[in-house]
Amino acid sequence: MNGIGLINATGQPAVAGSFHTLVVQPTSFCNLDCTYCYLPDRRSFRLMSGAVAQACAESIAQQNSGHPVSVVWHGGEPTAAPLRLFRNLLTPFEELRRAGMVRHELQTNATLINRQWCELFTAYGFEVGVSIDGPDALNRNRLDRAGNATDARTLRGMQTLADAGLRYSVICVVTPETIDHAESLVDFFTGLPGCESVGFNIEEQEGADRAPVSEDAAYQFWQHLIARRVGGSPLRIRDVDRLADYLAATRAGHVDHAPYEPIPTVSWDGQVVLLSPELLGITEPRYGDFIAGNVLRQPITAMLARAGDLDYVAEFITALNDCADHCAFYDFCRGAQAGNRYFEHATFTARETTYCRITRQALVCAAADHLTTQGEAL
Repeated sequence: MNGIGLINATGQPAVAGSFHTLVVQPTSFCNLDCTYCYLPDRRSFRLMSGAVAQACAESIAQQNSGHPVSVVWHGGEPTAAPLRLFRNLLTPFEELRRAGMVRHELQTNATLINRQWCELFTAYGFEVGVSIDGPDALNRNRLDRAGNATDARTLRGMQTLADAGLRYSVICVVTPETIDHAESLVDFFTGLPGCESVGFNIEEQEGADRAPVSEDAAYQFWQHLIARRVGGSPLRIRDVDRLADYLAATRAGHVDHAPYEPIPTVSWDGQVVLLSPELLGITEPRYGDFIAGNVLRQPITAMLARAGDLDYVAEFITALNDCADHCAFYDFCRGAQAGNRYFEHATFTARETTYCRITRQALVCAAADHLTTQGEAL
């Protein structure tokens, strides 16, 4: 075993010793100032060095898992980094990409997208994700540093992507103010040129002093989305489609007992957190800074091999076992995200979170009720 611990119910490792997703931060800076943003260093213009990018590429090559790794360029706002520097950061990954061991993804607010960025995305085979929360007032939490609306600039960037022949996905944060607008949101995203899918992230408790979305409101929201998708909506809805894929695999007898997938996240200076990108930059007396190591000094697989020595990872494994032993949603949910446990409960041992209830349980219950009342299959 890799020392990370086991899931009691299956005897399998609790947390995988390899990774399929690597989040990298080319810059800590973001040009927006979204009201719900939790990132602590988004005003600091610090840039990743080529040495850090090289060490990330070496970590991928060393794990030799046979699986391609999605390198997700996140931030901050990744396109706030100078284009020439960003291109240089891609160089260490290029041999791996050409060998099919790496694929690049980028999550952006799209306000800085231009033709040159589109040419880079095309040249390196990027999958692009755009963050926008809907039209007009539904996007009112995504402001610039002067407090101005940003939706027009984001839409212009999305149009630039479409004009370049680049299709993209969308991440939409759904807040208590927008949770009742499911139909408007689906209509909006269906009408966007180049948009092929949308993922709805119901606002999480990550330092924001706001009341969470209610379970009933989340249930109604998922009901609307399921009805639209089953009714023939061409827009892929990430959360609904994942549930459909899970149900199809279960019917076929393909039960997934894979370990929890860590999401190593590398900061601009090479510092690594292992379980949730949201923990990067957070410091807390009980857990310290959550840093497992620095990729300039050791590969990420070595950090994963010793992950069980970190208090927060050990606590999270306890919580995973509690979920596996007691939660009826575990086979689909697989324990959800470590960061949500911490931000909601200030500990990783809590079994159930609001995030779990409104994004996993409410979705499954809405689907089950739809199937029962309509006699349809997802």
